[in-house]
Amino acid sequence: MIYETHTHFDDKAFDDDREDAIRGALAAGVGRFVNIGASMDSSRESMELAHKYPEFLAAVGVHPEECKDLTEDDMAQLKEYTEDDNVVAIGEIGLDYYWDEPERDIQKKWFARQINLALETNLPIIVHSREAAKDTYDIIKAENAEKVGGIIHCFSYSVEVARQFLDAGFYIGVGGVVTFKNGRKLKEVVEYTPLERIMTETDSPYMAPVPNRGKRNTSEYLPYIIREIADIKGISVQEVEEVTYNNAVRLFGK
Repeated sequence: MIYETHTHFDDKAFDDDREDAIRGALAAGVGRFVNIGASMDSSRESMELAHKYPEFLAAVGVHPEECKDLTEDDMAQLKEYTEDDNVVAIGEIGLDYYWDEPERDIQKKWFARQINLALETNLPIIVHSREAAKDTYDIIKAENAEKVGGIIHCFSYSVEVARQFLDAGFYIGVGGVVTFKNGRKLKEVVEYTPLERIMTETDSPYMAPVPNRGKRNTSEYLPYIIREIADIKGISVQEVEEVTYNNAVRLFGK
């Protein structure tokens, strides 16, 4: 059975066929999904999915691109959401320096604040980090995020950076990029990282793996990612499925 640790089935890209897409993923062997919040609205919608589908859990949090107008009232609302038994993580939170907005100081403020929320609620964090490796790591260390741990989602950095996050107790999120011809860096990270520290994810509807690159992504494509991990590691697909599933259960408790 496969554990999908990062999907966005609340996204409007699934408005026309959400039920069919979920059924397709189940048929492909996905047995558990964590639907990830990226805004206040999508955090609520992630919880709604978890209430509707027994295979779904939810993470609640605000993506760095959406953090400009956050308030302490929003933090109070997120904390209230964590009282729901289906909520298993705070995320996705972090830093994204690819774009100029929001300003970096604003991103840093709300990343740190949401780590504090995770510490208050004893939940792991789902970290989005793009072109911001040093600041991401520094904030994680400064805020003692290793006490709750979590996943560095859609990992895009070098083996050396992976070592830092692994030493801090975090898991490495591996998605469709590992199947790309130009995904050499992530392939090297997968080769280096112990299987017990890898999480499988799609980030659907984004970044579909080969042979569906460029199309809408869905959790149904997770087997392509798992097969690539197995090939890199020189082990069976079944072993990858079993170990990564257990990794997720260990982190999320479900």
